[in-house]
Amino acid sequence: MSKTTPKFVDFDNARYEDQAAVMAQSEAAGVCPFCAENLGKFHQSPIEWEGKHWVLTKNGWPYVNTKVHLLAILKLHQESIDQLSDAAAAELFTALKWAVAKYQIPGGGLVVRFGDSNYSAGSVLHLHAHIIQPDIYAPNYAENPVKVKIGKYKKTS
Repeated sequence: MSKTTPKFVDFDNARYEDQAAVMAQSEAAGVCPFCAENLGKFHQSPIEWEGKHWVLTKNGWPYVNTKVHLLAILKLHQESIDQLSDAAAAELFTALKWAVAKYQIPGGGLVVRFGDSNYSAGSVLHLHAHIIQPDIYAPNYAENPVKVKIGKYKKTS
């Protein structure tokens, strides 16, 4: 019986070459880059907020035309919302409220990546959320507003 290596990243969903390179390093090590014990090795931005269940940090590869782009990363390795405890779910909104106050975010979006990356379009399968404030005054914002991809196209035979 062969042992399969767990899948922690999805290269199809990487947006930048240097992002894919970091993903390849975590894959080669056989570890999830978002798990608490690995985050410092694969993510360069410091932790901005830490709770019992979540950490907040700046996204290393923010979406185009964002003024604020934070990641809320669950400390425990889980991949789906149905695995999340009620306490961890509540703490996500505590973290979000902190971010809104700290960065004085007047409006934006919250995108939670979970489950099968064919549907979530996540580059990392570990449960995480994006807290995004668009830069609506960016010179090219009208032509290029913040775009968040959910799911990827799968050809059928």
